[in-house]
Amino acid sequence: MAMESPRWFKSSYSSNGGSCVEIAANLAASHGIVPVRDSKNPTAPPLTVTTDAFRTFVASVRTGTPGAH
Repeated sequence: MAMESPRWFKSSYSSNGGSCVEIAANLAASHGIVPVRDSKNPTAPPLTVTTDAFRTFVASVRTGTPGAH
């Protein structure tokens, strides 16, 4: 089965400074992964994390849990 193409998303909180992280959340439900990339280098291979790992990371950032970022 061919993998669906990532649809890259950048947070609305990102400024136009170019130091942004983009994610492709459209692959989370169907493939269990969240590709992550640097918006300054969109042709580089993305980092791929599991949905559980990404969920844990986001929850840690929201709560300010030390050592999570």
